[in-house]
Amino acid sequence: MAQWRQLIDDAYRGQVTEPIMNVDDSRGTHFDAIFLGGGSAGRFGAAVLRSLGGRALVLERWPFLGGSCPHQACVPHHLFSEAAKELDQAQALAGRLWYGKFDPAAASVLELVELFRGQRSGSHAHMNWQSAGQLDIEYIVNTEAIAADARTVRAAGRTFTADALVLCTGSCTAMPGIAGESLPGVFDYASFIEDLDYEPSRIVVIGGSKVAVEYASFYRATGTPTAIVSRGPMLSTGGPGRMDDDLRRFVIDGMRARDVELLEHSTVTRIAGRDRVEAVEITTPDGPRRIEADFVLIATGEKPNVEGFVEALPVARDADGFVAVNSRMQTSIPGVYAAGDLLGPPLEMFKSRRSGTTAARNIMGTDSEFHYADIPDFLHTTYEVCWAGLGEREARQAFGQVVTIQVPPPDLAPGETPLPMAEGSMIYGFTRPERTGFQKCVIDARSRRVVGVHHAGYGAKDAFQYLHYLISRPGGLTIDDLGDMNELYLSPDYFIGYARLRSGQAELTSM
Repeated sequence: MAQWRQLIDDAYRGQVTEPIMNVDDSRGTHFDAIFLGGGSAGRFGAAVLRSLGGRALVLERWPFLGGSCPHQACVPHHLFSEAAKELDQAQALAGRLWYGKFDPAAASVLELVELFRGQRSGSHAHMNWQSAGQLDIEYIVNTEAIAADARTVRAAGRTFTADALVLCTGSCTAMPGIAGESLPGVFDYASFIEDLDYEPSRIVVIGGSKVAVEYASFYRATGTPTAIVSRGPMLSTGGPGRMDDDLRRFVIDGMRARDVELLEHSTVTRIAGRDRVEAVEITTPDGPRRIEADFVLIATGEKPNVEGFVEALPVARDADGFVAVNSRMQTSIPGVYAAGDLLGPPLEMFKSRRSGTTAARNIMGTDSEFHYADIPDFLHTTYEVCWAGLGEREARQAFGQVVTIQVPPPDLAPGETPLPMAEGSMIYGFTRPERTGFQKCVIDARSRRVVGVHHAGYGAKDAFQYLHYLISRPGGLTIDDLGDMNELYLSPDYFIGYARLRSGQAELTSM
């Protein structure tokens, strides 16, 4: 593992320029499938294809497998979100119990970035080692790959052919074209990790997306003044568009309570500065604003990376340029599949893994479908925020009669009750009850089926992947089924215990 780490670090710094290969040349250069991209979609897809008896080749430009998630995206954001939770509690309870006075100078954005940068090759090394030694995946990393046609790819000075090609080249930030966005001090989620070399003193985040909310929550938790500028309502598009309205309100109100300045329905007209960013000029519903800042994060969405195949493979794409596929991950060109972020939102690792493995199964003759528009989802503020299924408004449109189990209930404001306190928020329950979280279960009153679950708090994210499976299966999950389950009290979600209180009702009512 140490040797892998050293090799990856040297290659990433440009000290190793030749391809890093794990290919069985004795078997020739033809494969059942070539995965163009070695991120979550390519690596998991290749592993499943290999487990089904096929031969896969993964080609990746970075010197490691795993893609942007462990390198610049989800892994650092989870690190920062964990820090945000700890820092938020330190500020909320400063001077109480064992908490001392909160010192913003001791909470450094730069220090966390440097901590991550210094250790990230550990997970890269594990994936390279595991893919070769345990999964028997053939791969070439640290190389550019170009598709010549639907069956041929050139990489590392060689030509490889396959019965099928899987495109999984990922995505990158779509820069909005704002004047001044190329100034030093303007970052996206990737360059923030790679290039930050100073401690920000005032931050502006542009965009109303998950990325905007997650990173702004971290920045503000360190004590750094932070503002978000969003053209529309926060968290209203993409996956967050499926959040329950009350959950969204809890998240946004909580950010405002933590002094994140939210400027919705506002437009950035210019990022000002001479040698580096100095301010952001904004048009708001109340008129023009100028916010002094020495750090700007662009979080306005992403675009697909198509450069390695678009000339040879003119696959159908949607209005935003993402590759169009059916539920079997097949593109408009026979024998060519696509997976991962290349398909568009939600841009999440779990979607990438599942879409990659779906492509692999179909290539190997196993009929498999994946409908990624309806999967459980989450984001982080200083909480875990999770949702699956329908929000209350959408459920009423679909079913008419709907009941809800909600904590705190609609007729109580956060803070009037210590619930929903559970593991992760018990201290808040006795000190700052308005911060214990939010939970809602949405139920079709006629069928008694659970049709949506929504949560802000700690620890319930793991449960939501199972809840989503249960509510999505053909038989669904009724409030009576839920009430018959055994919860581990105090569980991070109250749905089981509260369902038990209502499951005996012939005519369901909300609580």
